[in-house]
Amino acid sequence: MAAQNFDVIVIGSGPGGYVAAIRAAQLGQKVAIVERENLGGICLNWGCIPTKALLRSAEVFHLMHRAKEFGLSVTGADFDLNAVVARSRGVAKQLSGGIGHLMKKNKITVFMGTATLPAKGKVSVKSEKTTEDLTAKSIILATGARARELPGLEADGDLVWTYRHALQPKRMPKKLLVIGSGAIGIEFASFFNTLGADTTVVEVMDRVLPVEDAEVSAFAKKAFVKQGMKILEKTTVKKLDRSPGKVVAHLEADGKTTTQEFDTVISAVGIVGNIENLGLEALGVKIDRTHVVTDEFCRTGIEGLYAIGDIAGAPWLAHKASHEGVMVAELIAGGHPHPIKPNSIAGCTYCHPQVASVGLTEAKAKEAGFTVKVGRFPFIGNGKAIALGEAEGFIKTIFDAKTGEMLGAHMIGAEVTELIQGYVIARGLETTEEDLMNTVFPHPTLSEMMHESVLDAYGRVLHM
Repeated sequence: MAAQNFDVIVIGSGPGGYVAAIRAAQLGQKVAIVERENLGGICLNWGCIPTKALLRSAEVFHLMHRAKEFGLSVTGADFDLNAVVARSRGVAKQLSGGIGHLMKKNKITVFMGTATLPAKGKVSVKSEKTTEDLTAKSIILATGARARELPGLEADGDLVWTYRHALQPKRMPKKLLVIGSGAIGIEFASFFNTLGADTTVVEVMDRVLPVEDAEVSAFAKKAFVKQGMKILEKTTVKKLDRSPGKVVAHLEADGKTTTQEFDTVISAVGIVGNIENLGLEALGVKIDRTHVVTDEFCRTGIEGLYAIGDIAGAPWLAHKASHEGVMVAELIAGGHPHPIKPNSIAGCTYCHPQVASVGLTEAKAKEAGFTVKVGRFPFIGNGKAIALGEAEGFIKTIFDAKTGEMLGAHMIGAEVTELIQGYVIARGLETTEEDLMNTVFPHPTLSEMMHESVLDAYGRVLHM
């Protein structure tokens, strides 16, 4: 059978791949997309979206227990884990179906199967029944990443879970160990802890949420401990002894090893790129620690071959992948897009309280040689936060003392994942402290704290 020819072939239909395909189609390209599992990739089916649905259920459950504070009465507050999971799966299914509709609407040909690149400009798609040969001048790798598995800590789906098992739990953990306190680990710890699991989090670094600003990490730890979590920092899980219904974890800290027993372990120790069995080595694609090496425009160095999203390295965020997808589609169509600045991409963690940040931490700004001005404003000083009953948290802003450039912003508290975008836009527009001070923020809103934090950096804070 003759090969089918396209202008652009996208391998992987996660938030990087499907967005790249849509943008390429909008720009008049003939586009194919290859997916081996579910349209929407990990993010829609097993990541960002279903986890937020679970966390929303936990948040409502948490509020039910606080009803009295709001002058309300709730008796017999309980949860049905199967129903909580079913809602989460329903949300994922609805969105995954929506991607199928977007592919049709944009006349993108979908191939369900496993892709390999037998030669430059060629893609072979193997499904259960057939193998299809495709050719294209431009190929975009958007194959994403999967959970990293450490020797001896491998998931078995019964006692030891990855995020995928945790999204469809067979049971409600009674005594839970979460290995890793990055976004994925902390979100699951937050979910199961809120529903009543006795939760312990182990982090090898010296603090939880180690990529965040140190003040945010410290505040988060206090909040988690208050919620009943046990946090073990500078601790390594050396091995897991598994027997029916229980796991004995060997924990090493300060050169001493202790053991603790759990009924469930969630491993969230990072991710590895899906680079295997694509034929990349034979094409001469450079790979560094399971990630494809690219330039700022996601070019791999092999003519016509691009890599976007998680497979192309940090930050491992869906919104970074989507933005790269659009950039590459525009580049292929002859446009002149701006490269992405990783420092202007926000990170969000949907634990309780929420965490969000963009740009440099205070320590990183100082390391980079900046003289900084730092402002902070607490939730307790904000009328809307008090009215919401969410008075815990703060916003921190960091400026270059010489130029007034905003170097970073870090937040912890209710709805900060929605607030952070204001600072992202400010960074994109190269806004100075003066512009932010002269902006009128609506009252009463949580966003007023963003204004006050900037004012505080310059000794002009009003409500503190």
